[in-house]
Amino acid sequence: MNGPLSGLVVLDLSRALAGPHAAMMLGDMGARVIKVENPSGGDDSRGWGPPFVGPEDALESTYFLSCNRNKESVVLDLKSQDGRGALSRMVRRSDVLVENFRTGVLDRLGFPVEELHRLNPRLIVLSITGFGHDGPEGGRPGYDQIAQGEAGLMSLTGPDPDHPTRVGVPIADLLAGIYGAYGVVAALHERERTGLGRVVRTSLLAAVVGVHAFQGTNYTVAGRVGRAQGNLHPSLQPYGAYRCRDAVIQVAVGSQGLWSRFAPMVGLDPADPRFAANADRVERAAELAEHINAAFAERDVDELLAELSAAGIPAGEVRTLDRVYEWEQTHSQGLVVDVDHPTLGRVRLPGPPIRFDGGIRQRHAAPPVLGEHTQAVLAWLDHHDGDADAAGLPRPAGKDSPTGQDGPTGPARAPVGVPPLPGAAARGEHAAPRAVDESHSRPCAPVGRR
Repeated sequence: MNGPLSGLVVLDLSRALAGPHAAMMLGDMGARVIKVENPSGGDDSRGWGPPFVGPEDALESTYFLSCNRNKESVVLDLKSQDGRGALSRMVRRSDVLVENFRTGVLDRLGFPVEELHRLNPRLIVLSITGFGHDGPEGGRPGYDQIAQGEAGLMSLTGPDPDHPTRVGVPIADLLAGIYGAYGVVAALHERERTGLGRVVRTSLLAAVVGVHAFQGTNYTVAGRVGRAQGNLHPSLQPYGAYRCRDAVIQVAVGSQGLWSRFAPMVGLDPADPRFAANADRVERAAELAEHINAAFAERDVDELLAELSAAGIPAGEVRTLDRVYEWEQTHSQGLVVDVDHPTLGRVRLPGPPIRFDGGIRQRHAAPPVLGEHTQAVLAWLDHHDGDADAAGLPRPAGKDSPTGQDGPTGPARAPVGVPPLPGAAARGEHAAPRAVDESHSRPCAPVGRR
């Protein structure tokens, strides 16, 4: 795999979205990501839907597909001695472990932080919780919408204060994953100096509070509590969404220079005392919006956007998602990739949002089916344990495992009830799972839906 994190192994014990998103980000940057799932259905998000796609006997959740590209799936029963022994071996071979269990669960499974670092002193542990691992509500379970509400985001979102509204994507989960990956990269850099790993912690609460931005300082410094006010900016005007004849258009007038050019376009004098300064415009935002909506009402979006662009006014329309993924600009940025999935065939996924000069990985692996790589990964562990034996080095499992039992050492076997799946042949340590070229090609037909 190409990428800045090539050569690193990430052990992903997380499920749902925050942890899986963090691990996927690391995989996008070239790390080998091994996702450990339970034998009773795997990651919770495999059951989240509709929509589900694929053949009736092998349906896949599009939710799961959104946050698990560039990973391998291994099924382990962590409540069994063999499962814990295998996990112990993986810990020894990993650089990063990602988990989002409730506080104390990993300890009860026999893997407290002290044990993880005894097995592998260089291990970076990313722990993501709902509201933090300590404090008066530490260990409280958290899902995205609950965190959006508790962290104040819903009070800032929606048409007015009486209708708190969640963001249209699970933003608390996604931000926690992004902050988590950011912390992991910082810890990996520190490890180059110290030789030791450390625990990186974040939470859904921390992630949302971390992006309060000016709404946070409005309160902490000025004592002003932000409130939802629809699509009009609370500190800049005109900055918001307005209706034209055939669409909703957004305009961002972020400076006095822009205002002097924009005002005549909607029939206003830039020096009109009602709107001359930004503070005046914010005070009279509703009145100003009426002027703009009236001026735009009989104009088509394409005509307006061309005129605003010619004047240097930042503007854009509100697109539906189908139009976003059909947009040539989206494809030009590598934000759509095609991958080959073992049951769905060739499918199109949202792509990584980061690009590097000179390119990064040009090939991406489809999200795995449950247990697809169990045999391959255990064979990889056996191979490297054998190398350690030949060199007279301690084995990374066996009596050192938390259970005191030997981990699996013979031919790798899938857990009971999870038979081996096609395409699970053993690979080299950092070989990429099935993958195809990053695509800027024409859209492919969607796979069937239930």
